[in-house]
Amino acid sequence: MENEPLIVKVTDNVASILINRPQKKNAITFAMWQALSSRFEALSTDPSVRAITLSGTGSDFSAGADIAEFDTLRGSDNARHYEAANSAAFASIRNARVPVIAALQGICFGGGFGLAAAADLRLATPDALFAVPAAKLGLAYPQDAMRDIVGAAGPQMARYLTFTGNRIDAETALKAGFLLDIVATGELERRVAEIAATIAANAPLSVRASKLAIHAELSGNATDVELARAAGDRTFNSADYAEGRAAFQARRKAEFVGL
Repeated sequence: MENEPLIVKVTDNVASILINRPQKKNAITFAMWQALSSRFEALSTDPSVRAITLSGTGSDFSAGADIAEFDTLRGSDNARHYEAANSAAFASIRNARVPVIAALQGICFGGGFGLAAAADLRLATPDALFAVPAAKLGLAYPQDAMRDIVGAAGPQMARYLTFTGNRIDAETALKAGFLLDIVATGELERRVAEIAATIAANAPLSVRASKLAIHAELSGNATDVELARAAGDRTFNSADYAEGRAAFQARRKAEFVGL
């Protein structure tokens, strides 16, 4: 497993996905883009999973797409095919049934930044650096991924990052709203695990309804609004709602089952 480019584990209702190419600053190959989609989609259908964390091994989150493949796999003839794999990976995170928390350290560039932007929550260490250098490579960023960046960092910062290709540090990303928090080096894994465990202990239907409602508010799409409304309605007669009331009255910890 140590040699796998993606490492997936599930413990106590929390799944973790680690990008595992530290010798290449966790640059993502075409095969890895495809694998990310399938891994997130599989975890989203697993009823035992209530939260997912995404991180990189070594000192970096990800340098983005592996430029070594660009001449052969991202040439003009198949650029759209490559971009489709990028977009599918971003969508699998954005549309995951459960919250996704990104743990960011070191370099978080390009496609790595896109993966982080698609997540629901993002935390970073003080040394983290962020950039979207597509303009320095003569490339365009996928529109659906740009929507994630605008939603995560705001339109002004999205313009700055994509127009200039410049890097920003963790403090700047925090001020832009891209980060939930900056965590001391060595504490990131623990803090992310703590948040994931808190989410996993809550009522899954409630968390799902909240995720859908937030997505609907941001998208303004009528279909998203209806999905959010249906998810909220589902909580009213759920076993977890009854359990939550009973636990509150008995002053004990609720045991939610997702039904």
